[in-house]
Order: sequence, then C-alpha cells, then structure tokens
Amino acid sequence: MISAVRTILSATALALLPHTTTPVMANERPLLVEERQTVYQRVLTRPGALMFSAPDGDVLRQYPAFQPLYVYARQGDWHQVGPSLSAGPQGWVKSDQVVVWKQNIVAAFTNAAGRKRQILFETEDQLRALMEHEALRAQQAKLLEQAAGDSLPEDSGVVAVEPEEYVNIVERLYLMPILEFAQDLHPLNYEDNLLMQVASVPLQEGGVQAGAIADNFDAGIVFVFDTTQSMDPYIERTQEAVEQIIEGIRGTEVGTRVQFGVVGFRDNDKAAPGLGYRTKTLLPLERRRDQSQVVATIRAATDVAKVNSPGFNEDSLAGVEDAVELTDWAPTGNDPFDARIVILITDAGPKDPRDPNARSDIGPAELQRAAQDKGIAVMTLHLQTPAGGQGQHAWAAQQYKALSRFNDETYYYGIDNGSPQAFQATVTRLVTALTDVIRVARDEQPVLDPAEAGKVVNLGLAMQLAYLGRLKDTQAPDVIRGWVSEKAVEDPTRLAIEPRLLVTKNEMATMADLLSQLLDLGEQSRNPEDAATFFSQVRDVVARMAKNPDRLISTDADTLGGALEFLEDLPYESQLMLTTEQRWQQSAMNRRSILDGMRQKLVQYRKWLLDPTVWTALYEGAPDGEYVFAMPFDVLP
Repeated sequence: MISAVRTILSATALALLPHTTTPVMANERPLLVEERQTVYQRVLTRPGALMFSAPDGDVLRQYPAFQPLYVYARQGDWHQVGPSLSAGPQGWVKSDQVVVWKQNIVAAFTNAAGRKRQILFETEDQLRALMEHEALRAQQAKLLEQAAGDSLPEDSGVVAVEPEEYVNIVERLYLMPILEFAQDLHPLNYEDNLLMQVASVPLQEGGVQAGAIADNFDAGIVFVFDTTQSMDPYIERTQEAVEQIIEGIRGTEVGTRVQFGVVGFRDNDKAAPGLGYRTKTLLPLERRRDQSQVVATIRAATDVAKVNSPGFNEDSLAGVEDAVELTDWAPTGNDPFDARIVILITDAGPKDPRDPNARSDIGPAELQRAAQDKGIAVMTLHLQTPAGGQGQHAWAAQQYKALSRFNDETYYYGIDNGSPQAFQATVTRLVTALTDVIRVARDEQPVLDPAEAGKVVNLGLAMQLAYLGRLKDTQAPDVIRGWVSEKAVEDPTRLAIEPRLLVTKNEMATMADLLSQLLDLGEQSRNPEDAATFFSQVRDVVARMAKNPDRLISTDADTLGGALEFLEDLPYESQLMLTTEQRWQQSAMNRRSILDGMRQKLVQYRKWLLDPTVWTALYEGAPDGEYVFAMPFDVLP
C-alpha cells in the first residue's frame, strides 16, 4: 500500500560529491562482467548509502540515491567502488546499500498526451494482471482514481503512478534505471513489448502550480519555405492565410504569445549559382508586439529563384535542419518558447543523403529525433503537384512522414494535385489550431472544435505537459521500484516508456570512430572478392583501436558490431550486431543499405559529441570522456 499518492518524478541522481580517490595503480580497472572483455560491473546506490574508507572502517561520506558506481573489488558483504572508470576506487560500500545494474540502460517517460498515466506495480505478475484484465480500461481508471484519492487497497500492488508533467530527459537528465526486463507480447495486439522493473523516486509536493501556464505559455512557429520557381502561388496563399490569422489576434494577449520566424531553402547553389542560396533565415524567430514584419517577410519570399534547381527534389532537410539547430528558441535567455513548431512547405521531395547535391548525410529519421529531443515538432505540407508523378510523391511522402513525427503522432499533410485552395485551407486550419493551443492554455474558448483541430490538440497538450515539467524541477530523497509496460497498457500504439542507453562520451566516440573506419573500408568493398576480405580488415581496425585505453573495444567478435560489447544483451536488435561475415557477402545491395545506415548515424553521433548541452557529469570532477548522454535505442549502431 502507498500512504500518499506516489507520483514518481524519475528524478535525477546528480547530487555532486567531492571527487577524491585512493591511490591506485595506473592500469587498475573495475571488475569485468562475466564473459565480457570491455563491460564492467556497476551498481546503483540506495538511499542513505555510505562510503567507508575500508570494510568496517571510517565513514567518509553519504552517497545520493542512484549514484552509478563501478565495482573494483569484493570482500565478503562489501564492494570497493568508484564513480570513474579511469580514476580508480573511492572507497567501500555495503552490498545491501547498492543495487546491481546489469545493463547500463535507463527508462524515459514519453509525453503522456493522448494516453493515460501509467501505473507501476510491485511485481511483474501484478502488472500482467492489469494488462490481461477483461475490463482493462475501467480497472485502470479505477486504480488511477483511487491513487488520486489516497484510497488504494492494500492488495492493489500499486507502488507509483507516472507524473502528470513531462520532463525531457535530454534537457534535464534524470536516472530511472531499468533493473530487469522481460520481452513479451502486448495482450491487446500481440506486438512486441517490454515489461520493465524500474527504480525511481516520488514527486515532491509543491513547485510551480499548473495555473501559472496561463500567464507564461507561448509558441514559436518557424515556416520553412521552398522558394524555388514552382512555389510562387503557394507562398502567396500562405501569406494570405497568416495575414488573416494575425489580423484576428492583433491587440489580444494571444497575439503576443504566438511568434513567427521564416527560413527559405532552395538547392545546392554551387551546382546552380543562380539560385542565390541553399538556405537562408529570412526572418529570425523573436518575441514581437507587431507581427506586420512577419506578413511582409512571407510576401517577400515570393521573390523565388529565377533558375532551375539540379533535379526535381530540393534540399528541404537542410532548411529544416537550420530551423531546428540555428533558430534561437530561447531569445530572451532562460525563457524558451514553450511550444516549438517547424512547418515545412514544399512541392518537392528531400534530397537523399546519398545525393551529391545534398548538404548533410543526416536522414529524415535522425533529423526528427534531433528535433524532438529539443522539444520541436516538425509539420510538413507536401504539395503533390502533377510535375512530380505518383512514384516520386510516394517516396517523398514516406521520407516526410519519418521527419514529421512527434511522440506517436505524424504531422504530415499531403495536398492532392497541389490544389492551391486545399493548401490555403490546410495552412489556415493548422496555424489557427496552433493559436488555439495558447487559448486552451489560457482557459479561453478555442476557435476550432477538436474534430477540426485534429492531432494538433494532442500536440498542444504535449507541449503544455513539457512546459509544466520544466517548471516543476523537483527531487525527492527516497527510491521506489516497480514494474511498468513499455507500451501503454490501454493502447499499445502509444509508447509510454522509452528505454535508452546511458553512454559516456568516450563510448559514443568509440562508436563514431568504429563507424567511420568501417565506412572507409566498406566503400572500398566493391566486388565479391573485396567483400570476402572485408572482415579480416575489420579485425585489424578493431585490434588497433583496442590499444587506446579510452576505446572500449572487444577484439573477439563475429559481427560488425560485436566489438561494441556494451550493446550486447540489450532489448534492441542492432544492425551491426546482426551483420555477420556471411550476411555482409550476400549482396552489394545489402552492403549499401548497411553503409547508408552507418553513415547517417555517424553524422548524428558527431553532432552530439560537439554539443555540450546534451552531456551531463554524474559526479563532480568527472573527466570530459565520462560525461553521459541518454541515447535512444533507435539511433544505436
């Protein structure tokens, strides 16, 4: 039984400790996991865990909950531990004050908009009992109501419920370690599902209340326009729609809380110099009292390119990437826009990363992940004009659907035959729905009914939950453990918990280094004879990398990814882990697919490695290579 509503925060365990170490040999390393060359044993501290100078020695300090520690030695009921892989042990801790952490994986709650808050149970069987209940939704609602009223029966098995507010694990790292997991089928649709035992902490009372959202919540919308020749009439239609909406909110509080920016894109201006630019910020996103500049900028964007691009597809991904990465989403310092939207408008498909005229090797799925981690939703209005043809439209739609996902929704809008009237109606509806997000946050009547607003209603709720999660930056001292489903128990189409691998910067650099060298070798493997010798060359590369103490590389591997032992035993099928010597030699097309996947992931790894905002020190004095990042499974090699 829980004595109060145990709403978990999944709180951070980043309380800092002075980093002092006992003298160690220069080559001292933690204990290895059984049958592994480069994966070390780790534990997590329980609340109140103490560090001792020696078994039964003096107490040196108290650890925070969830401090990850490497195990250097065992002596009876004691572990010799330290937070650093390179600096050696700090002291000793009792075995009953730590929890074994078999895989270095953590759980991150997704945004709960569009699904129910999930319940954590004391045992796996109790979780299964709810999922297999014939009146699942009614039973779930009953338990949530009882938890809210502090009236759960003692035999309910409930230990916690998901927080109401969403906390972005990339913006503020928290540790909700996965201690055990079971791979299973969801009883509602029989698709693969994970049941996980996670450890977390309850949400503290207090903090900023939800009512504050009315006075502060705002939205930043950046249009990304295709400004090539064929787009002239559609830019005019956008200008007319936005002008009408801005006029309707002029002088109102909503009008001051919806702000716009404009980015233009064309194609490779080096291949076609008359294009003038590949991408260009036409109007930066800023907080303005007067929006007339926005309308003027969109009107000016109708001054489209006067020459043809190299090919039908345009470099739209470069335009979206600039909108995501170069826009100042926090123009007044520590006050970021709360709803962050990029609206791509184009009549062409994106350049494939393999196209010599594409600017970046990053693909739409990787760009979508980078945007969502920044709390940015990408919407695409794709004008399917007769010039493209059905085959091209189908391919472009597939790419843009991968780009335009946010949580479990897809914000892709295909305009049949490129109808200008249908396009203007869609632009008007979308931008109005986005202004309604502010109205709803202010407890005002929305302009559109839910049916008209469609999926944007859930998007607005998701943005509001994320906003509240940023405001309620709270922690609590005690730890709870419970079983929860990866997919929402009541709706398996909704991801409730996203498993992530907690990687160090050294580990990500190792992945990037290995992929880079594999790509170099793979590009030289053009024929069956080259393919036959490829794996022996890979083994030589791995052997050289293993000489670097910062590169955790296993030299005993039968697959391309086997050298990265820390990816073993994860509930995830890695492309590299599945690539054996036989599979590599099967076909040139198969090799090309593997290399393309590696290239796109390598681009993202390099971006993360250079972005200091995504890395967190788990203890004071941590060397740069041991900063950590909660890496999504879908971008692992």
